[in-house]
Amino acid sequence: MGNRLSKIYTRTGDDGSTGLGDGTRVAKDSLRVEAYGTVDEANSAIGVILAYNSLPDAVRSCLTEVQHELFELGGELCIPGHSAITSEFVTRLEVALDGFNADLPRLKEFILPGGSPAAAACHLARTIVRRAERRTYSLAAAEDLRAETIQYLNRLSDLLFVIARVLARADGGQEVMWQHER
Repeated sequence: MGNRLSKIYTRTGDDGSTGLGDGTRVAKDSLRVEAYGTVDEANSAIGVILAYNSLPDAVRSCLTEVQHELFELGGELCIPGHSAITSEFVTRLEVALDGFNADLPRLKEFILPGGSPAAAACHLARTIVRRAERRTYSLAAAEDLRAETIQYLNRLSDLLFVIARVLARADGGQEVMWQHER
């Protein structure tokens, strides 16, 4: 791959613009930059989850793969016309989701974010992924974008919800149920 960055600062963004992967300059608050920037934020939030030492191996493996896939998704969003996320990526998330969800008790109430430190971090990552999905949907309404990108983010937020439930139990905590009419 070689040296991608020989200098970290370029000063080219001082005017409020940034370069896309194809060299095009756009405003830093453009829909495209908002979408891939929020995907980057989600990837960082998943990195926080992975920093916990107590993660079950299956969760660690799954989330590590997700981080790599989010880089692919960010690249797709950063380069207009580029394709990286396929239906196989979405299917992989669905299979993981079904696997993690299989041993969990059925939900009868809404869950409040929390349960354990790792589970709470997973809930936070889930909400960031939901925002990434909304930003990507806004971009798709304005420009051509493949459906798989939004599908991937939608399944990922579902997966993170289920993993948060798994982590609450793995860390010896318990899910915090919403109490209606407190």
